[in-house]
Amino acid sequence: MQKNTHTDLVKLAQEKLDNKTKPIGSLGVLETVAAQLAAIQGSLSPQINLKRMLIFAASHGVAAEGISAYPAEVTGQMVLNFLTGGAAINVLARHGNMQLYVIDVGVDADLPEDVRNVRSFFSKRVSRGTCNFAKVPAMTVDECEAAMKVGREQVDLAMDEQVEIIGIGEMGIGNTTAAAALFSAILGIEPELAVGPGTGLDAKGIRHKSDVVRNAIELHRPSAKTDPLSWLRSVGGFEIAAMVGVILEATRRRTPVVVDGFIATSAAAVAFEIEPAAREVCFFGHCSDEKAHRMVLDRLNVQPILDLKMRLGEGTGAALAMHLIEAGAKFLCEMATFESAGVSSSANDANRHVSAGDSDNSENQALA
Repeated sequence: MQKNTHTDLVKLAQEKLDNKTKPIGSLGVLETVAAQLAAIQGSLSPQINLKRMLIFAASHGVAAEGISAYPAEVTGQMVLNFLTGGAAINVLARHGNMQLYVIDVGVDADLPEDVRNVRSFFSKRVSRGTCNFAKVPAMTVDECEAAMKVGREQVDLAMDEQVEIIGIGEMGIGNTTAAAALFSAILGIEPELAVGPGTGLDAKGIRHKSDVVRNAIELHRPSAKTDPLSWLRSVGGFEIAAMVGVILEATRRRTPVVVDGFIATSAAAVAFEIEPAAREVCFFGHCSDEKAHRMVLDRLNVQPILDLKMRLGEGTGAALAMHLIEAGAKFLCEMATFESAGVSSSANDANRHVSAGDSDNSENQALA
């Protein structure tokens, strides 16, 4: 028997949704995400019992260029805040009953011993921050590969522990500059359009940040050319590289990833260039209020689940979106069909694909 493709499985899941007691398509994006989740898991009864948010943290050498409203030491301070439960993502993780893991991929700070022994913290520091990409490449080839490996290992660990969906977020003062540079290099977006206020820059600060990105692109273009990994190494960050690793390993292992906002999307942009099939496993949690994010999502031809005018990062948008993905899965699994509920369907729905209802046959098709 020929194995169903991802597209085939999405169609089968949508047919099952079309038989539920509702007008066709009336649950909107919830139907889209439910069908995608079903295709990723290879089941018309997708399950989300264990959710995990991965926050990758790293310092950025480019912060020395004065491209953030906050000092570079805030990166380490916020990692400590995550580990003591005081950040926005901690609140959302508790609210959503999801595991929160914090991974130090390259923070330039010394964390207290008692905090470093927290079970949900992983010290995987490649180096104490990237180099200043306004002057030299952000990472060496080996450092970039090591950071990506950190992300891959987190997916393997999650799969070993029966996690069914992973969210990715980040912390790193200077990383909106790195993300903007990646979008400019990989998607061809002009620096003036790719750059935004980040942590709260004024108009003068945004112009300076744009100049830093433009000059860096010109500096590294002769060596990076059009290679996504070369650009990641040249202007990226350790946390961005780790998230690229997450997406690539999740693609290989067919597990869903919820991409957070502006910075996490830069990791997705790199991953999509390396492995186009990565699109199949990625959900985009929200459209950030960072001005270029909508343009980036359009260029990538992906649809965000939420648009709440948020621009915090930390995985906050992904955490909120996980609730809706989980709700979509429950609609697919638990909602009655017209036939099982004894409800008459609309005359306009006479051509409903009844074969996808609750039949064992359709479930077997999905798993084939």
